[in-house]
Order: sequence, then C-alpha cells, then structure tokens
Amino acid sequence: MNINYQKAAISDLTILLELVEEFHETENLPFDKNSDRNVLIELLRNESFGQIWLILQEYEVIGYIVLTLGYSLEYRGRDTFVDEFYLRPKHRGQGIGTQTLIFAEEICHNLGVQALDLEVDFENIKAQKLYHRVGYQKHARFLMTKLMNEEA
Repeated sequence: MNINYQKAAISDLTILLELVEEFHETENLPFDKNSDRNVLIELLRNESFGQIWLILQEYEVIGYIVLTLGYSLEYRGRDTFVDEFYLRPKHRGQGIGTQTLIFAEEICHNLGVQALDLEVDFENIKAQKLYHRVGYQKHARFLMTKLMNEEA
C-alpha cells in the first residue's frame, strides 16, 4: 500500500470540493458549493489558518485532512485541530487512517504544535477506536459551539 500526502493548492480545488461534499453528506453536515469553495480558497491562501493535505494512493486522491491552527494557554502554545478528516469508503479499514494521523503528528511537530485535537461523533465507534488506538484521549468535558452568524 503506497500512501502519499500532498499539500493542497488552489489547483486542487475541484477535487477538494468533491471530497468535502462527500464528507459532509456522510456526516450530515451542510454543504454549499459556493460558500465551501470560498472558505477552502481562504484556507489555501493563508497558511496561518492551517493546512489541507490530500491523501493519495499511488496517483489517486482518496481523501483529505484539514489541520487548523490555534493557540492555547492550557497547552502552553500552538495547538492544532483536525477540522476534517475523510477517506473514501473503499479505502477504510486498511490502516490508512492510522498512517494519516501519524503523518498529521509529524506536521504538528514541524510546526511546533503542543497539542492536536479532534472531534468525533458519539455514534462513530469505529473512528473513536482508531483515535484511541493512536493515543487520543477523551476528556471529562465536551465541545460546545456557538455560531457567530446566527441569533442566540
């Protein structure tokens, strides 16, 4: 199994949008081609926000991972969030997810990151097992979100 990673660029926008749409459909997340396209462009143009990496098997793009950057007093410096991580269904269960998370850790080390966070649906037991297997821990707290473009 020959898996490679390629930092995404504006020229990858078409395949990225296709993958994002698949991921959002799978996870029942909203998808708006124009809005998502604009957000991807903004992220691709400004690495201070994070990085997007394409996951390739041979020359076929089979998924992507988005790492967004932040800063945390709790973790004493720069932290990263796995914002989205998607593998096309036929490529799951082959160790590619584990390999990709190890790759993400290498990127974090290179960026001087102190902590790598992610979120996973309560019902996604397979993903929880993967994340636990590579060292992610549950906390006695949970993520809460307030969208700033909506009324309270």
